[in-house]
Amino acid sequence: MKAAYTKPFLTAAFIILADQVIKTWVHQHMQLQEEIRFLGSRGMLHYTENNGMAFGMEWGGDAGKLALTLFRIVAVCGIIYTLIYLIKHKFHRGLIMNVALILAGAMGNIIDSTFYGLMYNYASLFHGKVIDMFYFPLLRGTYPSWFPFWGGQYFEFFRPVFNLADASICVGVIMILLYQKRYFKHEKPEVASPNSEMVEE
Repeated sequence: MKAAYTKPFLTAAFIILADQVIKTWVHQHMQLQEEIRFLGSRGMLHYTENNGMAFGMEWGGDAGKLALTLFRIVAVCGIIYTLIYLIKHKFHRGLIMNVALILAGAMGNIIDSTFYGLMYNYASLFHGKVIDMFYFPLLRGTYPSWFPFWGGQYFEFFRPVFNLADASICVGVIMILLYQKRYFKHEKPEVASPNSEMVEE
């Protein structure tokens, strides 16, 4: 494998491995809904499983679960193709690494949804549940009564429980959005002038 391919794919492989190690440890050492606090009430491991998308969102029951898993597999194939294309055409290294992060996150959750049902004997192929565990409820309170729509209701930030794969996808996407001008900058063509050495006859 060429050197240009080594770093992004090794990075993705390391994240996938770390994600699976954490999920396996949580599954084997914690009960569902059990918490292990490491930042008091502001940060903890909270073992939960979900049938759907990132951060515990769900969609369409069993049929939706199957469709989502198959879509993830197709999407990962597309991401792999994109990553190879970016490396081959020497795009910005930051863009390549961020796409590698997205690939790692997508692969991490595909392993759960594809194989965990069989591995842990509760569902068929493609119907496994994604294991989430990181929970950071940094702010808790109640919306003031005058607040539109949610006045008087309880709020919590950050509510979703997530895993390393989710975090990897989010970091990759956010970094691409933040640095898109740097990643996708185009050099302006030089306008021909009588004094230009590039003027064609």
